[in-house]
Order: sequence, then structure tokens, then C-alpha cells
Amino acid sequence: MNKKTIKSAFIASLPIMAGYIVLGMGFGVLLNAKGYSFWWAILICITVFSGTMQYVGVNLLASGASILSTALMTLMVNARHLFYGISMLERYKKMGWRKWYAFFGLTDETYSILCVDPELPEGVDRRNFNFLLTLMNQCYWIMGGFLGAFLASAVPFNSTGLDFSMTALFVATFVEQWEKNNQHIPAYIGLAVSIVCLLIFGADKFLIPSMIGISIGLFLLRKKIEGENKND
Repeated sequence: MNKKTIKSAFIASLPIMAGYIVLGMGFGVLLNAKGYSFWWAILICITVFSGTMQYVGVNLLASGASILSTALMTLMVNARHLFYGISMLERYKKMGWRKWYAFFGLTDETYSILCVDPELPEGVDRRNFNFLLTLMNQCYWIMGGFLGAFLASAVPFNSTGLDFSMTALFVATFVEQWEKNNQHIPAYIGLAVSIVCLLIFGADKFLIPSMIGISIGLFLLRKKIEGENKND
């Protein structure tokens, strides 16, 4: 991997770094508040690289939830990643062994950067760029989780309201993508389908129907979306 590729991946990761370190610290604080040491924060950040699920998992661990309940909750919370992965099959096809980690580490924020197919300087290997961007983002999260849990164990901290931080990150990501792109049809589809499913299925069960509905909507309007992107 050349220095230019590393530099490009690092620059692309900077907006995510700020959010991930802060959000990771929030997770570490919450985990510590439930009685778990900072070593647990590191282990979970390495093996369960899903910010939303890690925040949800704090309460699952504290309540002693069963394996089945945890598995079902994980499926519901992270169902969208199935669609992320499918959309990246062609892009990751020639990454060799690196593609397995790239799929594992494909978070909302990493996907939001890669899905727009960013222009890279000459001499930058896109396959290494994809891999490094994913790796750097996870390192930021691990760092945040460790710092949060470690500092919380040393200094008393009120964790009220920290569980809202993931929602704030999703909103910020949505706004950033809206401003960067002139094509807003996917955003309209996502908002409309999510609202309808929320009204029909309720807050606890709308996620999977929303993902299915959004996928159908994007498929039906694919030619229109691709045509407008080419014109832009």
C-alpha cells in the first residue's frame, strides 16, 4: 500500500473520525454504567462493529436477554446491512481476502462515502482505499469505546441522554449526503416508505418492512435515478 492511498483513506475518514470517537466514548460510558470494565468495551467494539447494536446491546447484556432474543433484535436492527452488502458485491469483487473484512466493517457512515464512488487521486488503489477506510473507521470506534469506558471508570459520569447520540449521527449523515448530491429521489423514497411503515407497523416492527419497501422502490426507479445521475 503506497502512502498516497493511506493519505487518501485517512482524509476521507476524517469526518467520521470525529463522530466515531465521540459516539464510541458514549458507548463506553454506558457500558461502564452497567458494571462492565473497559476491556469489555474493546472486545465488543472489535467483534460487534455496529454502533446501533452496541448501544442496544448494553441493555440486552444488563437485562440478561436470551441468545434467541438477542439474535432477533440484531437481525431487526441491522437488517439494512444486508442491502448494503448486496449493493457492494460488484465493487468488492476483486478485493481478494480484504473483501471479507470490508463487508464486516461496512457501517452506515462508511457506506455513505463508498456508495457515491469518490474520485481518487492518480496512483491510489481503490481496493486498498476501501479496505483502509473501513479499518480506520473501526479503529476510531474502538478508540472511542476504550476512552469512554476507561474515563467513566475513573471519573463519575452522568450517562443520561447518551443513547440518543446514534440518532444524531444518522441525521447528520443524511443532511451531509443531501447537501452533496443533487439527486434526492432515494432520500424521498427512504423517508416516505419509513413513515408509512412506521404508521402501519409501529416503532418496534417497522425497520425490516421499511428496508424491503425501500429496496423495491429503488429497484423500480433505478433507471430514472441512474439517468439523472448521468445527466448531473
